[in-house]
Amino acid sequence: MTDRYAVVGNPVAHSKSPLIHAEFARQTGQHIEYGLLLAPLDGFRATVEAFRRSGGKGLNVTLPFKPEAFALADERSERALAAEAVNTLKFEERGVFGDNTDGVGLVRDLQTNLAVPIAGKRVLLMGAGGAAQGVLHPLLASSPAILVIGNRTLDRAQRLVERFRPPFPGRSLQASSYAALGGQAFDLVINATSASLSGGCPDLPAGAFAPGSVAYDMMYGQGLTPFLALARRQGAARVSDGIGMLVEQAAESFFIWRGVRPLAVPVIEKLRQAL
Repeated sequence: MTDRYAVVGNPVAHSKSPLIHAEFARQTGQHIEYGLLLAPLDGFRATVEAFRRSGGKGLNVTLPFKPEAFALADERSERALAAEAVNTLKFEERGVFGDNTDGVGLVRDLQTNLAVPIAGKRVLLMGAGGAAQGVLHPLLASSPAILVIGNRTLDRAQRLVERFRPPFPGRSLQASSYAALGGQAFDLVINATSASLSGGCPDLPAGAFAPGSVAYDMMYGQGLTPFLALARRQGAARVSDGIGMLVEQAAESFFIWRGVRPLAVPVIEKLRQAL
């Protein structure tokens, strides 16, 4: 019987995960089925448990259920504990294992696919919500010279600093409102806000992009996101959307489930063509 996996969310019809995992399976010779699983907003646990009872082996978890997946897991990885969210569930005899692959997906796309080093660089992470929290631990583990969490409201960014500073005592981790970023320049600016989804852009002051800087939007779509268009206007040397992160986090989930690591780059290229 073919092992079954799916992505669970609400909404979920837009997800590219079935295409991505079908490519991974073909590439690695793994025989799996991968589908879409729409969960009612008040029925995440019941949906997951029904899928598991029917023989499902694992799930990717997308919005808005990552915190609920964290609560559901019997065992959690260090990455999941740091993010306080789970995007990958693996069903085992001893229980449900939860992991979070978002951060490693971002770092791998930056450092491996785009050849953008993080160590020793000045990094601005825009946003202090769940997306930012999910990638902070891997970013800090990559040894930036300084990492500033920029957010519209300072107190929310400060709470993340207070939480993530103790595990990384040697890192320069700071919080800032967008307005207070004036006069600072960064080598890498990452948009972890959802503003691009609604056609908006964080209120980033001019001068934030240092010479040779890279702008990265964790969102993706057809053409440049509003943030990437702004970055180009303000002098960023390179821009990238989050398609590579999407594929790399999926590749890490595939490895957790199957013990085989697929190649992400061919799938990134295929997905770009599909978009």
